[in-house]
Amino acid sequence: METLKFPEGFKWGSATSAYQVEGGIENNDWAQAAREGKVPLAGKTTDHYHLYEQDFDLAKSLGHNAHRFSIEWARVEPEEGKFSEEAVEHYRKVLEALRVRGLEPFVTLYHWTLPLWFVEKGGWLNKDAPKVFSKYCEYIVGRLGDLAKFWITINEPNVFTSIGYLAGYWPPFKKNIFKYFKAIRHLISAHKMSFGLIKKINPSPQIGIAQNCIYVQNFPIFRYLFNYYFLNRIKNHQDFIGLNYYFRKHFPKNENKEVSDLGWEIYPKGIYHVLKELKQYKKPIYITENGLADAKDEKRAKFIKDHLHWAHRAMQEGADLRGYLHWSLLDNFEWAHGFDPRFGLIEVNYETLERRIRPSAWEYVKICQNNQLEI
Repeated sequence: METLKFPEGFKWGSATSAYQVEGGIENNDWAQAAREGKVPLAGKTTDHYHLYEQDFDLAKSLGHNAHRFSIEWARVEPEEGKFSEEAVEHYRKVLEALRVRGLEPFVTLYHWTLPLWFVEKGGWLNKDAPKVFSKYCEYIVGRLGDLAKFWITINEPNVFTSIGYLAGYWPPFKKNIFKYFKAIRHLISAHKMSFGLIKKINPSPQIGIAQNCIYVQNFPIFRYLFNYYFLNRIKNHQDFIGLNYYFRKHFPKNENKEVSDLGWEIYPKGIYHVLKELKQYKKPIYITENGLADAKDEKRAKFIKDHLHWAHRAMQEGADLRGYLHWSLLDNFEWAHGFDPRFGLIEVNYETLERRIRPSAWEYVKICQNNQLEI
């Protein structure tokens, strides 16, 4: 047996996003689409909005020292320019709850859901969208920046634009390549503008995005456009890179020797290749999502260990990896897939809201607590 050591101060934890776990959010584009029957209804999900302290106690008991969550834009700014003091204070309490438990917060400012007023103005296609978004970011970090060092402006800009503006089955349900590129341009501007405004009011926060990177073996143009186009455009406006890695893409078809419940190929070595490619940006890297749908919890423990094995290999070869946040802490609402996929280290009974720690989570505990992996 070999022991792989991780550096002192390495961040171990898990991740969630507001709409997927909080519940009770009615004034964003996904909730509206659900009312129209276009996507599943999230409803109360796990009721994390009220049960966050209980959930953070569980995270702490699992040896975590970091946690990623998102702020629901529609909650804190229900009308343009009018911020909800109650909602902002709620997220202050969330951050304080993480701090008191020794969990380093990684705060995502935009995880795919938009306030209805922003959508009515054209969403990301509106020429003023970057300015509007950056004002929101500036306000929130100005109010809460004393409690969090790491801020992620945008989650996976390459994913929701591809599905929302090209494939057309997520909000805003477009199928137009020109609108897709327009949205991407505005998102790049939104991040850069937010980065600048936040740094003006407080230079200490570390700011980045969470980028989904697929390991693409044999289609370099796709690899560049999907993985690195956005990162290249913001390379001088980021302090770190958040990496979300789930699977590879081999054209014309993956081998799929082993797959998750969603049919996503499990290919741990891909994270090694992606981390090696991210070295070009010369920035610290945090794995901000990595996980699988596995309702029977038969593959999750091995999935974590195998991905960390290859991540460690990349670190030995120069990748500046500083943390691993598993997706997800809890079972949650998985967007267009609804509640069937089970990504959680903690199982959730959606009828009773009872939480149950899965066996794989205890295997992850051994890694977190010892700061090492036995292979």
